[in-house]
Amino acid sequence: MRVAIGAISHETSTFTPVPTTRQDYEERLGGLQRGQQIIDTFADTNTPIGGFIEGAEVHGFELIPTYFAEPHPSGRTSRALFDEILGELLAELRAAGELDGVLLELHGSMAVEGIDDAESYVLRAVREVVGGVPILAQLDIHTNMSQEMVDAADVLIGRETYPEIDMAERGRECADVLMRILTEGLVPIMAVHRIPMIWGMNQVTAHPPMSEAIAELHRIEALPGVVCASIATCYPLADVPCLGASVYVVTDGDLDQAQRLADELGAWIWERRATWHFPRYTTAKTLDQLGENPPRPLVLADRDDNTGGGAPGDSTGILRTFIERGLQDACVLYIVDPEAVEQCLAAGAGAQIDLQVGAKSSPMQGEPVAMRVHVVAVSREGRFRYDGPMYAGLEGCMGPSAHIEQDGVHVLLVTRREQPFCTAFARTLDLDPRQMSTIAVKSAAHFRAGFESWAGAVHIVAEPCVHSEWNLHFQNIGRRLYPLDADGRHLQDLPAE
Repeated sequence: MRVAIGAISHETSTFTPVPTTRQDYEERLGGLQRGQQIIDTFADTNTPIGGFIEGAEVHGFELIPTYFAEPHPSGRTSRALFDEILGELLAELRAAGELDGVLLELHGSMAVEGIDDAESYVLRAVREVVGGVPILAQLDIHTNMSQEMVDAADVLIGRETYPEIDMAERGRECADVLMRILTEGLVPIMAVHRIPMIWGMNQVTAHPPMSEAIAELHRIEALPGVVCASIATCYPLADVPCLGASVYVVTDGDLDQAQRLADELGAWIWERRATWHFPRYTTAKTLDQLGENPPRPLVLADRDDNTGGGAPGDSTGILRTFIERGLQDACVLYIVDPEAVEQCLAAGAGAQIDLQVGAKSSPMQGEPVAMRVHVVAVSREGRFRYDGPMYAGLEGCMGPSAHIEQDGVHVLLVTRREQPFCTAFARTLDLDPRQMSTIAVKSAAHFRAGFESWAGAVHIVAEPCVHSEWNLHFQNIGRRLYPLDADGRHLQDLPAE
């Protein structure tokens, strides 16, 4: 059985000032890849492609690796670049010859100049090349699902964990379902229920109430005739018509059952809509509420400036608060500031220099922080290997980087935007977050995979940023979505002083 694998995956913010360029595609996760290079990069890694490879080995598929493209979350890809990348994938599929199946890694919230729903566009284009061959795709939990996506694919399988530590597991599930289609006569039928709601950040699957939603999902998946089911919490930073949470269910040949179960779970989620949101406060307010001796290490997560959601990663609210409070053994992971990194590289490790740190991408990111720093360590490449649950075994690269310190506050300055999934990169720059008292991470939840098991406490904070709710105004969604008001602005989940 000859099975093609490939990926065009991007989480697209329509609010960020960060563009998506060819360089972004060329730099992340090994860059643009084709053929055997894909296997060499992703075998034995906790990634969707890693799961496809594992499934192929188990089921004896002849694997045909085609094309891989996955830049970091950022703004829309230009139409010309998208057409070129999609053209490469389609050319590889045509060159593959006769196929028995296709396994794709897509994100579920990719937007391109002139195309709001890039996933359905990719799926339809692939369908035109491969015909009636089964097409299965593995999606992010933050998918903005459309009916067009459901119509274009045979099976869509979303991740069930957040942080998304089940990437390989879900990729393997795609291969398992394909095997059932090819050998057992499984006839997958898929239905979607689109919930009129933007899901708040109360979606960490290890904790209630999200764990209860996943338990309900698993109850439905265990019913006779159900092949698989998924919850998509949506990607809330995309001003596109398909924005919103959803449930999608696949059954063996029974559309009525698939739709009934999707509607049932969708209604269960909607009834609890208020529980998916929680208030967030500034770093200063959070520290005041925690008092003198909070559990340590204390992890404060700056959700809005999460580079994993497309933010610039250089807001300065947390850093400024740490310095003003005179915190000791505190660190910030990471601040994206190529200019400051270059100054550190020029000075070298051990130097004392003056820097203006952060807030260079947009006035909404705050003001740069004037610092007199000790340059602890520098790296001209920023290469490392992930050793936490997310992306385990995969090589990462933060670009030229520096570890700076002022009066007990440590900052990792980086060139490339990536959230801290684990502590591996920090350790390459002589910073062990486990030894810190207070840790700030620019991440919404994925940091939990590598930090929560040893953290004394974790709190989500809100600082001014391009992705702050009060800066977002939706104009293109075409329907009312809880908790937006009539003008497309958030009613809940706002920070309070």
